[in-house]
Amino acid sequence: MSKTQSALKKAQESTQTADEQELPMKVDVKISSIRPEGSVRAYASVNLNDCFAIRNVKVVDSSKGLFIAMPSYKAGNGEYKDICFPVTKEFREQLNNAVIEAYNQALTQSRQQKAADTPSFDQALEQRSGMQMG
Repeated sequence: MSKTQSALKKAQESTQTADEQELPMKVDVKISSIRPEGSVRAYASVNLNDCFAIRNVKVVDSSKGLFIAMPSYKAGNGEYKDICFPVTKEFREQLNNAVIEAYNQALTQSRQQKAADTPSFDQALEQRSGMQMG
């Protein structure tokens, strides 16, 4: 084997090992709206590694539990096609878990905020029992 062929083979091997190595994916999720009714429970925005954004990811409630639906369009034959989607099973699970975890956190915060904004029964009685002038 010549020196050129040997160098080329080493370069290809190093490229293959670099391609095979998985980079850690940073997934940041922001829940934009929570809906108590219907099968679509929320919409989310996802940022991947601070360099790629996905908007309108749906959190959907089904008989099997919560899952995410990627943004899609309706094809001519009536089928819905995802515009972007995870390629590997592992990343699909990571993305699904990140979005559902963010949804659950947002739902908990929303309930806590609602509870803090709603006066208790005793507070409501105190507010009513004040002197009223008529």
